[in-house]
Amino acid sequence: MISSEDGNKQSPPTIIYSPHSSSSRSRNPSPINSRRGPFSLWPLLLLLILTNMSSSLYSLPLNRLVEMRLCREHYQRHDSFVIQFDGSIPEKLCKIDEVQKQLAWLQGIMETTYVVCDFIVAIPFSFVAEKFGIQTVLWFNLVPRICMSLWALVVGHFDRLLPTKAIIASPFTGLLGGECVFSSTVFTLTASLTREYVERASYFSYISSISYVVAFVGPSFASFTMSQSLWLPFWINILLLSTAVPTIKMLPEIRDNPPIVPTGVQDIGEENPLLRERSPRCYNAFETDYSDLQNIVHAVQKLVRLVTGRQNFQILLVSFFLTALASSDTKLLVQYISKRYEWTFAEAGYLLSAKALVNITLLAFIVPRIIRAYVSSRAVHGSEVRLNILGAETSIAISVLGVLCIAMSFRIWMLLGALIIYALGSALPVFTMSLVKSPLIALAGSDVQDFSIIMLTKTIGSLVGAPLMTVLWVHGIKSGGAGLGLPYFVSASLYLAAALVIAQLKF
Repeated sequence: MISSEDGNKQSPPTIIYSPHSSSSRSRNPSPINSRRGPFSLWPLLLLLILTNMSSSLYSLPLNRLVEMRLCREHYQRHDSFVIQFDGSIPEKLCKIDEVQKQLAWLQGIMETTYVVCDFIVAIPFSFVAEKFGIQTVLWFNLVPRICMSLWALVVGHFDRLLPTKAIIASPFTGLLGGECVFSSTVFTLTASLTREYVERASYFSYISSISYVVAFVGPSFASFTMSQSLWLPFWINILLLSTAVPTIKMLPEIRDNPPIVPTGVQDIGEENPLLRERSPRCYNAFETDYSDLQNIVHAVQKLVRLVTGRQNFQILLVSFFLTALASSDTKLLVQYISKRYEWTFAEAGYLLSAKALVNITLLAFIVPRIIRAYVSSRAVHGSEVRLNILGAETSIAISVLGVLCIAMSFRIWMLLGALIIYALGSALPVFTMSLVKSPLIALAGSDVQDFSIIMLTKTIGSLVGAPLMTVLWVHGIKSGGAGLGLPYFVSASLYLAAALVIAQLKF
């Protein structure tokens, strides 16, 4: 349920901070501990592989499991002769409008519930990180993923005991942690691995490409295992997440000395980082006279102050919201392919793998080379900012074209071409996340908070996008024909709005 676009974290981030001694501050933070360079990135990449693969192995079979139960209930009421002796129903008979609309509503409710729970606990879990360490937060984040797979197995096997709607209970486990805190820490760690622009942009590209590598392998693997047994992907998912537990302890440490605060924002620099490993030398909000609730309110106020007065950051946040809202259409892609072209979910999974292959090629090979070539040919101060803005605008323009082609694809071969075009716009996070660390946006010592604010903004975008796309998809099913592309027409307009917003950034 958690998008590939749309991270992960670690035991090791320790941010050194003494609130009582301004002389202890340094203007040049040390981004990472003694383990520097690309080797520090490998544990993070491994954790991303495990968690993203588990998501792929969950979402595709979950669609089929819920559809199967809804389909059986429908034909028990209307045409029981369709049900075979073993209780199964041919999947292609389940593509009728009534079943697909119910499936869309249930999936939309689950997605919205999970995002709401994730958003509610995002800031409180930052204080859990301070008191018990980031490893604890990451281990908490694994619990909902494991529980959702276990609950799917329970609902699938006990169909006479539990109603289909019981599946809605699983997203509430998101109160133990979700993608918002998880993703913000991944990008914070990635940005902290190096202070050099080209390397940092390349790291963001590698992080994104890992997600798409899994997006390439994951759906195909899920499709293959589903063909063996519908329950097999869920068990493999649980095994992968169990493997992620010891991986968290391998993550690198961040040792960051708070920099001198710029004039006019003295209070911001003294803020507790939103995500910070507890250390004897760390300032701990729980050791103050504030209550836990007051600490949370205090953190929210600090985050608000980080946004106000930074016009470029505000513009960037609006673009993140709009692109997160627009990209919510990807949650529907499997259902869209299955319904419009009457494909099974397993067949749709193989098609998604073809799309991800383009993502991998673009992010792992093409984008890093373009960045290096551009920066080396233009040794002008600020050239990387222009590259990021140009890259973001280009990626969004390609995304607009891609979603429009998806909406207007009446044949499967047309859809394949549309997915390839859409995949070419997947470099957008590389450029927008790099902008966060650029002189255009960055404040000294605000990296952790900035990435946390961005992830909260993206979560709000997903929170609005999940029900919006569900409503549009249900109306599209009612309309039929070209109306099935309604969510993607709306997505194109949202991407276009994001491009206009980014154009407002001021050098």
